[in-house]
Order: sequence, then structure tokens, then C-alpha cells
Amino acid sequence: MQPLRLALAQIAPRLGDLEANLARHHDLLAEAREAGAGLVVFPELGLTGYQLQDLAGEVSMRLDDPRLARLAAATAPGMSAVVSFVEESADHRLFIAAALMEDGDLRHVHRKVFLPTYGLFDERRFFAPGDAIRATPSRLGVGVGLAVCEDFWHVSTPQLLALDGAQILINVSSSPGRDLALSSEAGLGTATSWRSLMRTYAQLTTSFVVFVNRVGVDESLSFWGGSEVIGPAGATLFSAPMFDEGMYFVDVDLADVRRERITLPLLRDERPELVAREWRRLIAERAGLAADSTAEPGAVPGFDVAVEQ
Repeated sequence: MQPLRLALAQIAPRLGDLEANLARHHDLLAEAREAGAGLVVFPELGLTGYQLQDLAGEVSMRLDDPRLARLAAATAPGMSAVVSFVEESADHRLFIAAALMEDGDLRHVHRKVFLPTYGLFDERRFFAPGDAIRATPSRLGVGVGLAVCEDFWHVSTPQLLALDGAQILINVSSSPGRDLALSSEAGLGTATSWRSLMRTYAQLTTSFVVFVNRVGVDESLSFWGGSEVIGPAGATLFSAPMFDEGMYFVDVDLADVRRERITLPLLRDERPELVAREWRRLIAERAGLAADSTAEPGAVPGFDVAVEQ
């Protein structure tokens, strides 16, 4: 298997300016092709900017939008790209979406599943959550798993993607800088947390992890960049500068996944049937507690073993 050249497009999209951002994506795809990149990854909502609020409906696109088709066409021949935008469904719901485009076609779309609505974030007010976490085959010869920002703050996401066949986990993000702390790595607590997550997921799923975060400012939010590529053994292969816009290239050997998974067969030894059974139990217990308004605090339906005081 030939080494894969990744292009990390750590950009600062213009808020609400879909046409300008589309033009920028076309330019960067051409630049990446010239540099021999096989996979180009853009950040969360790279086509629209993040802090859209009431602009979300104005910049949304259906999956059959000719502008998306033209962007996909720019990947032909022999290139893959991950782009993110506001998707409008047939019933006019809006989603934060990430799409894998390959060889001129729109191959796979992931709708952001976990929408943060706390602290700085208010996504549930404007967007609907996705309801599927699926890997997809790709022209790269390996499975690809897409996730959007907050999706990776839930450990089930990378595990499901890896068990579904992904060998490259791609997280596109619009993470603003928070938690300034002199004691943290690079002085930014947000960056330290993300780097810990990426390394942990790469090791536990024995997969490549590609994290692309935007830079720039949307109104009061400042985004820190720091895009990374982590190898399947948890080693950092590349870290982009913080706060600097640019396209960064890194070559990876996809055969590293095979070597790591044979040496450390963590995915082989997972027991999804056990996990599914325990999830069903937890869901039933939660539903039972919610339905039984007379239950004593701490009571668990079906668990009646007496405990001596």
C-alpha cells in the first residue's frame, strides 16, 4: 500500500459567505492536488462559518445542490475530500453535516449526532441531531469514519466507527479556545483536552485519527486550530500551529493499522453483544425509573436484593 498524503485545511471561513467559502475550497483542492494529496480534510462548517444562528437556513444546502456536485467533481480523478456544511433535509430540518467526496461523487454524509447546548454553545436551538454513526468504504482502500466536533466527546462514537470498519477516524471541528491556564499544554486547556482524546481513541481503536480544527474569529468566538494526525499506536505524527491559517501536509503509511491490530488485537477482543445487552438493561432501568413516580430514591427496577443497614 502506497503512503497516503493528507492535507489538513486549517482555514478561517467567512461567516455566512457560502460563495466565498466554496471558492476557497475549490482553490485549496487544486492546491492539494498539485501537492499530491490523496485526502483533503476541511473543518466543521468550513463552507459557512460556525456562529450562524439565524443565518443557518440561508446558507443550507440539499444534498442534490449543484454547488455540492461541483465541489465533489473537483475530487476527480483520484482524490478524496471531507467537507462540512449545513444540510437541509427534504422535510426542511437543518443538520451540521460532514461529507466524504471521492472521484467526483458524494460518497457518504454524516450528520452531527451530539449537539452541545451548554456554556458557549446553543446548537440544539438551530439544528437537528443526526441519528446514525456509520463507517464507509473509501477509494483509499480502508474504511473511513466521520465525526463532527462534539461527537468525539462521547466515547461511543470512535468505538462504533472502528467496529463498523473504519481504519481512519476523521473529526472535523470548530472548537473555540477556552480555559486559558498556564499549567496546561500550550497554555490552552481546550487544546490539552482534545489532544488527550485523540491519542486515547487512536490507541484504543488502533486507528489513525485525523483532527482538523478551524482558526479565525466568528463574532465573539476565537478558534485555535491545532489540527493533528495521530497514528494507530497513539503517537502524534503531526501537529499544526495554533491560530495560524494554512494547509498542512503529512504522509502516513496505512499499513500501520494492520501491524498495530495484529500486535494489539483490542478490536478483535471487544464484546459488542455484551455491551448491547448492558445498554438494553440500562435503558430499561432508566425508563422504569422515569415511569415509576412512586419509586424510592435510588431504587432500581428488577433489583430487589435487600441490603442490611
